[in-house]
Amino acid sequence: MRRDYHNWYSTRLGRQMELLAFGHSGAPLLVFPTSRARFFEYEDNGIIDAIAGKVESGHLQVFCVDSVDGESWYNRSIHPHERVVRQVDYENYVLFEVTPLIKGLSGNQRFGVTGCSLGGYHALNFALRHPDLVSRCVAMSGAFDMKMFMDGYYDDDFYFNNPVDYIPNITDPWFLSWYGQMQLVLAVGDRDICLSENFRMADLLGKQGIPHFLDVWTGGERHDWPLWRRMAQKFF
Repeated sequence: MRRDYHNWYSTRLGRQMELLAFGHSGAPLLVFPTSRARFFEYEDNGIIDAIAGKVESGHLQVFCVDSVDGESWYNRSIHPHERVVRQVDYENYVLFEVTPLIKGLSGNQRFGVTGCSLGGYHALNFALRHPDLVSRCVAMSGAFDMKMFMDGYYDDDFYFNNPVDYIPNITDPWFLSWYGQMQLVLAVGDRDICLSENFRMADLLGKQGIPHFLDVWTGGERHDWPLWRRMAQKFF
């Protein structure tokens, strides 16, 4: 399997950022890591091995980015507004630095996004904010309400990065049209700590007429890598 390491100084984040790219051709998939995790997380936890057949056959290319969650949502040493600002910086890094790399290496103008847990938030939020770039979104055991990180603070910048708040108010035909062209999957275990979050998100999407598929895995499935590896095999 082709495995490429990329490292450059991000002007938008003001520091070095690393990522791993797997595969030589096929549909591109951008991977967001779990809370405060690193770009090599999916490789270390067996997801790349689980989907190796699709990658090696040229059907799938996977791009695993790093996170800055410890500098944004989890950074209790700064004001909550600054946490959101750092999240916006991170999105701009993905949008203006990673996206051109994905397009250039894959030859595709749109790509899939995915993530587990907080990575599911990043994937869904990016997809909903940039549906013209995202062809499909697979949020696995996602957590979607970021109020838990804001210490009661609220502003417009936070609103536009908290899907449970902005989804009910989306009326722009441009966004709704692109949503109709996107495959949106919410996958979660029946004993998952984020189960209720996924039911809530599915309800919000449904009320807006946004196509989606809620896939609840039964049999005592919990919020962990064994479940996510099987989800990856099914949806990637």
